[in-house]
Amino acid sequence: MLTVLDGKLPRWPSRAGDQLRISELSRETGVPVATIKFYVRERLLPPGTPTGRNQAEYNHGHLRRLGLIRALTIMGQLDLSSVRELLTAIEDETLPLSDLYEVLNQALFPDDPAFSDPDGVRRAENDVDGFIKSLGWQVEHDTSGRAHLIHVLSSLQRLGCDCGVEFFTPYADAAERLAEQELGLVPTEDVGRSDRAAAVVRAVLLDVAMSAIRRMAKAHLLSGDPARREMSATADG
Repeated sequence: MLTVLDGKLPRWPSRAGDQLRISELSRETGVPVATIKFYVRERLLPPGTPTGRNQAEYNHGHLRRLGLIRALTIMGQLDLSSVRELLTAIEDETLPLSDLYEVLNQALFPDDPAFSDPDGVRRAENDVDGFIKSLGWQVEHDTSGRAHLIHVLSSLQRLGCDCGVEFFTPYADAAERLAEQELGLVPTEDVGRSDRAAAVVRAVLLDVAMSAIRRMAKAHLLSGDPARREMSATADG
């Protein structure tokens, strides 16, 4: 059975075979019937095949779609409007994968409001552009990640944090290796909707995983450093 990390969305097993009633769809996915009906009304989930008055049958496509919606809303913390936009982008097979990722990035990390320190933002922008050039990365000027790193650096400096853009070098090194590993799971040709959906949900889940691993690493280092642990406890008190 293929999994999301293998490159495809998984198929859920079903005792009902390929066709399921809405109650069975709910049982297979853990999504309440009322929520499934709501997703259909909101055009997030295609309607089932009518079989009678107020009755319809669903299939494994609906199972996979529900899994994707739940991953985006629960793990990705996206609102339904953003999920609908993402689903539309996934289904648009004329949209390049790079643009699909950018739609996802915009949904996960909306543009920040303008800061009251334009000079600080300009300095951070120059630093970030130099940093990107030093990495040898080809990044478009309007890429959302560039804008967010500029705002992060500007905020850190405005708060008096003693770190320049070079502080992010280990982050960039790790990120490049992880991105290469992640993109290696995407087929190089004949990329269908299932592949595109898997790429999106993978990006969401791996972002969550990276944040979780970083938190665990910090907990591990603090547990072995009594001085820092004591400083943290004193600060919390």
